[in-house]
Amino acid sequence: MFGGGMRQAGVIAAAGLIALEKSPALLHIDQENAKRLGEGIAEIPGLTIDSKKVCSNIVIFDCTKTGKTAVELCDALHPHGVWAQDTGLYSVRFVTHCDVNRAGIERALVVLKEVVSRTQKAGA
Repeated sequence: MFGGGMRQAGVIAAAGLIALEKSPALLHIDQENAKRLGEGIAEIPGLTIDSKKVCSNIVIFDCTKTGKTAVELCDALHPHGVWAQDTGLYSVRFVTHCDVNRAGIERALVVLKEVVSRTQKAGA
């Protein structure tokens, strides 16, 4: 009555097959990128992370010392094309995936460093 049927479901199933068959072989790249991201974040004054605890494609760090909340920091990154999400008042999460390469990680670190630096200068 409301039209719940799917036509050409094979197209959707094909995407699922690619995810199951191809993606696991590339997960190590996402994890290497996340590790690099964690190491880079650890070098930025005002951000706190234990980069040794980064063991998946999820990177969570603390931004308390920046003077910005996690939401404010994420909002400041977004116009530069760097997407992050708050997971707590001062907790920020990045996630690496197949669409994020090493150059993207390095660019995100440059943008993050600039945004944090600007924030700390404004608060000084």
